[in-house]
Amino acid sequence: MKKDRIRARARDLGLILFLLLVPGPVVALLIFRFLPIPVTPQMLWSFAEGKGLHYSWAGEAIAPVLGRTVLGSEDQNFCSHDGFDWEQIDKAVADHARHPRRRLRGASTISQQTARTLFLGYRGGWVRKGLEAYLTVLVEALWPKKRILEAYLNLVDWGHGNYGVGAAARSYFHTTPARLTAIQAARLAAVLPDPDKWNAAAPGPYVAGRAGFLIGQAAVVRRDGLDFCVQ
Repeated sequence: MKKDRIRARARDLGLILFLLLVPGPVVALLIFRFLPIPVTPQMLWSFAEGKGLHYSWAGEAIAPVLGRTVLGSEDQNFCSHDGFDWEQIDKAVADHARHPRRRLRGASTISQQTARTLFLGYRGGWVRKGLEAYLTVLVEALWPKKRILEAYLNLVDWGHGNYGVGAAARSYFHTTPARLTAIQAARLAAVLPDPDKWNAAAPGPYVAGRAGFLIGQAAVVRRDGLDFCVQ
């Protein structure tokens, strides 16, 4: 009897895991390909930790300069890769091999970051990374690139409890996402690596310098048509 109960529980657990990993994400991605996304695990975690939660879905009403700036900063090959930038991954691995004491630098694409934000949050180690890779494949298969970037800009943590560009534009610059200027977009992109440490509204020397560089990167993205998939 005891073995039968163990087998039954194992079957139930296997069924739950199957539903969570296969039809669950697929159905969610099909629904949210068209509808606003109400909340993410990271938002809920931030609220539970008392960091605050300010969020509003802006949809497509975002100044194009922000998309170009984020592409220039985070993922210049976004329009040409399949969710994983193998060139950047190889560079990161080679750099770590030369300097093993340094932390392995990130090579996550916007597709990977969107999948992580939608379903996982930022904790979990190697298990999370494996799930993130699987979910990235689903995101790339079920969403067009334009929707991936749109979701990223609308959901990402911009720091200090502000999630999505709607909350960030209002909190930092007292404006709407559609009216962001090039320098405002550059400051937002500059703080993405550590948004709670830096502040887009009151940039220190690093953020100010980084923002100036990213204005140039956004111009390169536009000049070279690296944003062709989101036009």
